[in-house]
Order: sequence, then structure tokens, then C-alpha cells
Amino acid sequence: DELDRDGRVTWIVEYFANWSPECQSFASVYADLSLKYNCAGLKFGKVDVGRYGEVSKKYKVSTSPLSKQLPSLVLFQGGKEVMRRPQVDKKGRAVSWTFTEENIIREFNLNELYQKSKKLSKTKGAAGDKAALSQFPPVPEEEEPEQEVGRAQEEELESKKDK
Repeated sequence: DELDRDGRVTWIVEYFANWSPECQSFASVYADLSLKYNCAGLKFGKVDVGRYGEVSKKYKVSTSPLSKQLPSLVLFQGGKEVMRRPQVDKKGRAVSWTFTEENIIREFNLNELYQKSKKLSKTKGAAGDKAALSQFPPVPEEEEPEQEVGRAQEEELESKKDK
């Protein structure tokens, strides 16, 4: 389980479904945030609840369109859930929440998390390279077209800088 691999790493995991318009419109926001804030101590993952239903059950993310729980963002620290948006009431319904970049940065305190997590990169060895071999579904990144596009754009920018 990737979440338990290194307890010092904080994970923000998006649970999404391809059939959900809300998830589709949020995909680019999440991709942008992951490009801006990803570092050795702060990782971003995605779980397609249509493909990995057992994972959505394990982390109590309802895939019913009526529950309004998709997309869901869950913050894990030390392998344990610390917070999620949208929050879910006692009846299993999501409390209304707007998935904007500003709301996510504020609610998840991303700027502070990023600053703390960057320090980990100085103390961490090559363990981050093992992530691609993980069996944990959120981030076989090859399966996520949004992230591939982001990487391709990032590599393109870097190659332009080199010239």
C-alpha cells in the first residue's frame, strides 16, 4: 500500500469517476495543483472508483451519483486519513463544497504542507523511485492522461529552457 510505504509522506488522493461531469471538470484543477505542489514529501494520487471499486469501499467513498461524493479529495498523513472534502454527514450525504483551486489550497493548507514536505526531500533517498512499482491504484500515472499531458508540457517547457 503506497500510503504506508513512507509515513513521512503526505498524500492527497482524488477519488473520481469517468462518468461524473463534476470529476471531469475538476481534473484539470487537480492536475495543476499536483504539478505545483508535488514534492518528495507531498504526493498526489488518483483512484478511478469505476475501476477500483474495492478501494472506494475501503475508504468509504460512495460511488452513487445521489451521494454527491465525487470527486472526493482525501488527505493522508502517516497512512491515516486526516481530512476529506466534501465532508460526509451521518446519513452518508456529502456536505456541499466547491472544488476550486483556491478552496483546496486554503482547506488543505497546501502552501504550508508544501513547505514542510519539501524539507523531506533533503532527507529522503531514492525511495520515491519505487512509487512506479507500487500496486496501489491511485497513481500508476501512465493510466492518467491528464498527468501525462502535464508531464509532456512540463518536459517541453524544460527543453525550451535548455535552448
